[in-house]
Amino acid sequence: MSGRLITLEGGEGAGKSTVLAHVQQQLAAAGVVPLLTREPGGTSAGEAIRQLLLDPAYRGLCAESELLLMFAARAQLVREVIRPALGAGRWVLSDRFTDASFAYQGGGRGQPIERIADLEHWAADDLRPDLTLLLDLPVAQGLARAGARGAADRIEQEQADFFERVRTAYRARAAAQPQRFRLIDASQPLSAVLQQVAAAIDAFLQRSLPA
Repeated sequence: MSGRLITLEGGEGAGKSTVLAHVQQQLAAAGVVPLLTREPGGTSAGEAIRQLLLDPAYRGLCAESELLLMFAARAQLVREVIRPALGAGRWVLSDRFTDASFAYQGGGRGQPIERIADLEHWAADDLRPDLTLLLDLPVAQGLARAGARGAADRIEQEQADFFERVRTAYRARAAAQPQRFRLIDASQPLSAVLQQVAAAIDAFLQRSLPA
């Protein structure tokens, strides 16, 4: 069986952790035991970079540094974890991937899309997901959920207009690549969200697994 890369994307408070656990269970029930990872992070070096990126003490970090640090963590993750797993026929399930940079550092920070695409080609080894679930909900609703979780990290401390730009960028990518993205209405009750996710994963399994 060929390896597959499934990614979960979305803004703050979209419920990615809950959906990730649901997808993991659904894949396992179909006989696929995925390798779980996250961004930024997923390796020892990546987790160290994650701590720096999310630490509110580094609020002065410039957009260029943030973008390069994201891709430094991603480069290590691709080469140390994802590529070897896919090469061995494993499925990988990741909490965020390169789409997050197009949304956060591109849409949110205003970094040129061409610059991010160049980094995707070089640092991320031109690796793209086979399926991306985009958990979409209004920014105000997402920030209210995120605020209930505890202290905000460096990125969560941004203003609402930043996250509006992030959401717009995510939705534009989903519209431009409908063959890969599945837009999930994450503003609905959890049961309804998980029903949408289950349908998307079922359809992907039907296309991906041998009859």
